[in-house]
Amino acid sequence: MSTSYPKSMFGAACGYTLSPAYLDGFYIVIMSSTSQKLKNFICEPMGEKPVTDLAGVGEVLGKRLEAQGFDKAYVVLGQFLVLKKNKELFQDWMKEACQANAKQSADCFQCLSEWCEEFL
Repeated sequence: MSTSYPKSMFGAACGYTLSPAYLDGFYIVIMSSTSQKLKNFICEPMGEKPVTDLAGVGEVLGKRLEAQGFDKAYVVLGQFLVLKKNKELFQDWMKEACQANAKQSADCFQCLSEWCEEFL
């Protein structure tokens, strides 16, 4: 099931996983199940959020990333953008950088990808 929102309300659609499409002056938001952590992250600007606010990054991966200089979510976003938003490259980087498994790196990729769709 999808819900239509006027274009001006698109930013207020937080709480949903956004898979937007623009149709006849409306954004169509397709809801799917995602973690609350992802929903919270994509609802607002990144600012100075710690790396552990990213979906897929808990305390253990967070400490490993911090040890390599990736202490803030925006630093990981920079790497995501350097890798040109390429899922395979990003997941390989996370595996190498902090020993993330496939699910953790996929969740983090989705989180950054959806954040970029909303804010860039």
